[in-house]
Amino acid sequence: MTTQQDKTPEHRAFRETVRAFVRNELAPRAREFDKMGRLDKSLFPKMGELGMLGLRYDEAYGGSGLDWTYTAILCEELGRADNVGVMTGISVHTDMATPSLHRFGSEELKQKYLVPAIRGEVVSAIAVTEPDAGSDVANIRTRAVRDGDDWVINGSKIYITNAATADWLCLLAVTDPEAGHGGFSQIVVPMETPGVSYDLLDKIGFWGSDTGQIFFEDVRVPVSNTIGQIGAGFMQQMMQFQSERLVATIGLVAYCEELWDVTCEWARDRKLFGRTLMSMQNTQFKLVECKTLLTTARLLNQACVDALVDGEDATELISMAKLHTGRVVRQVADTCFQLHGGMGYMKESMAGRAYCDMRIASVGGGSDETMMHYLAKRWQL
Repeated sequence: MTTQQDKTPEHRAFRETVRAFVRNELAPRAREFDKMGRLDKSLFPKMGELGMLGLRYDEAYGGSGLDWTYTAILCEELGRADNVGVMTGISVHTDMATPSLHRFGSEELKQKYLVPAIRGEVVSAIAVTEPDAGSDVANIRTRAVRDGDDWVINGSKIYITNAATADWLCLLAVTDPEAGHGGFSQIVVPMETPGVSYDLLDKIGFWGSDTGQIFFEDVRVPVSNTIGQIGAGFMQQMMQFQSERLVATIGLVAYCEELWDVTCEWARDRKLFGRTLMSMQNTQFKLVECKTLLTTARLLNQACVDALVDGEDATELISMAKLHTGRVVRQVADTCFQLHGGMGYMKESMAGRAYCDMRIASVGGGSDETMMHYLAKRWQL
């Protein structure tokens, strides 16, 4: 499919580069990654060499200095790798854990953590959610208490993608419990730091990447590991969430477009009562509905990308795209599952995997209810 992003030869060339990487390195190993249950870190240096890990970042740190169009192309092609877990693990590294470091981090932090991340020499993760604080980010309890030139960190985070793979975390912690939204800070925490440990969680989907709970017990890191100003972490995290949400919506729509193609092929081959499944009007109507929904989601995502490329505030659009896409991919996955019949219940079926994978789309990165709450306030409803 020719997409709206491919406006120039440079766009098309980049898409072909990513597509070749997906075709040669990811797609053939899609089920292997599921069995591994975590990312293969050997993929990251290869992506670094191809310039995929710092598309929008300054060339001074090894980035490419490109705009959001290229990020959208990367997300779309990764979404076609037949493994949304791998896609998500990579996206966490490129667009969820590193944006604040690039935008607000000190030169020392960028050289020590961002440069190797862009090269693919290390993997990063974002640590925000806690057992008692999901979408309600302001309710997190993990504390970082200053002791001289160090932060001493205690607490835990949960549902952290790349927990077993990451070399460092972008941690959001409370540094001043009396300061409200001004009492949070983002801190780089190397996973090898004494007092950091994790337990892996057993998910119903996204098997190609690891997710875990991370514990901090008297963890000491330098205060100089703070990203940006002390106390500015909440607003920085809110800004970072926008890239997190958009890369997810773009990738999931691309994945479900592939699922639609697979389901059409299945329906053309599957015979019931002497007819193909595709020849039945109900099947045709269901597939038309799915394609229409996916197209609306794709166009809304594109509007977000265009706004960002033009330097506009896309928070409202991204919130709508997150809400809409989450519902669309769930419906498409359910419909394709149904059309596959008993085969849809098998792990080997893309429809079966999608049915498990797509449910998180309306929860992770901000629930439907969180998006609606924000939009209702913004529109003064």
